Amino acid sequence: MSKIDVLLGLQWGDEGKGKIVDVLTPKYDIIARFQGGPNAGHTLEFDGIKHILHIIPSGIFHKDKDNLIGNGVLVEPVIFKQEIDSLESKGINAKQNLLISSKAHLILPTHRLIDAVNESHKGKDKIGSTLKGIGPAYTDKVARTAMRIGDIVGQHCMEIYNKLKENHIRYIKSFGFDEQTFKIDDLSLTEYEQKWFNSLETLKQFHIIESEYYINEALNSGKRVLAEGAQGSMLDVDFGSYPFVTSSNTITAGVCTGLGVAPSRIGNVYGICKAYCTRVGSGPFPTELFDIDGNLLRENGREYGSTTGRPRRCGWIDLPALRYTCMLNGVTHLIIMKIDVMNCFSHIKMCDNYEIDEKITDKVPYDIVTANIKPVYSSYKGWQQDISEIQTYEQLPEEMKIYLQAIENKLGVKIAIISISPDRKNTIYKETI
Repeated sequence: MSKIDVLLGLQWGDEGKGKIVDVLTPKYDIIARFQGGPNAGHTLEFDGIKHILHIIPSGIFHKDKDNLIGNGVLVEPVIFKQEIDSLESKGINAKQNLLISSKAHLILPTHRLIDAVNESHKGKDKIGSTLKGIGPAYTDKVARTAMRIGDIVGQHCMEIYNKLKENHIRYIKSFGFDEQTFKIDDLSLTEYEQKWFNSLETLKQFHIIESEYYINEALNSGKRVLAEGAQGSMLDVDFGSYPFVTSSNTITAGVCTGLGVAPSRIGNVYGICKAYCTRVGSGPFPTELFDIDGNLLRENGREYGSTTGRPRRCGWIDLPALRYTCMLNGVTHLIIMKIDVMNCFSHIKMCDNYEIDEKITDKVPYDIVTANIKPVYSSYKGWQQDISEIQTYEQLPEEMKIYLQAIENKLGVKIAIISISPDRKNTIYKETI
């Protein structure tokens, strides 16, 4: 009997999960997404080509591995079809190894309209939504009015769709708008609906399964499963920087509800973080930089959202936040990404603690959104050299090893992998996993 290993982000998303899932996939039989939807953007680079996935698990490029879209994931049919078409243009036939949970929920066109209405209404208090309909779709899920994948092959499909659409339009009109006020990807609602229904036909061509039975039977038979998370732990709807969070549970606990496995089935937890910090959209960011160092991190790291294209906010690594997310997730192995982005720095800072109201703490406060947080930094000498040809941990510059050792010591979790470029081949193993 196997346990399910988990790979997830420890910061505010964009940590580089896609690359590491791709790197680890050969060790597993099944890669399973457990939450989120097209607001995710997992970037993989190999053979000189960049690939961006939003809904489909990052193991899809390994044709001998099964990939599962779990019940906790939201599926937007038009975006799903675009991903499938992109994969097919590169010679990848996802129909061979992609499975979809019948209990996964659908994002309707009107969910995306509601997203635009909500953000417009909030004005300066907007949360920085990707406008993919995530929040409204999860709202319907909790309200028990949603449409699921299993419904598209049932006899009541149009009845469910039309009832939900009517509710959505009534909601939109309550704000003084109508269904024609906002566009969806530059299309009217009627035009986008046509694309949406056409894309349902693509969805129907895939294996739609009772995924909770599939996963548990696979584990019982000894198969190795890797659960792939989206976004980051500091965006968790319960434990993140609320209300500037996503609408799902992005932490390890979300694996249980997002795939239908018991807590006792959880194995290793691979926590991914950048060697610095980034955030997209609004919300607190204690170590954010507004100077030349912040600009250097952004430009060197190509820190622009793979889903939105928006420039990411950048700052030094935040250890109080990482301690918090390591605790929440039960992290067994750390994976450090994009350390090469800091090759040019003469000195690098690390936030060890927060100062709040003249008191030092290593904990993330409840009121992180409104608290006056001053980062307490330690400083490390930079390595200032190219590391692109390095293949082993021992070959890394001493200054970098000191920086990495400090992260290990202060978090109390061993670093297993260090990524030194976006390409899958530039991956250094410090510990065997």
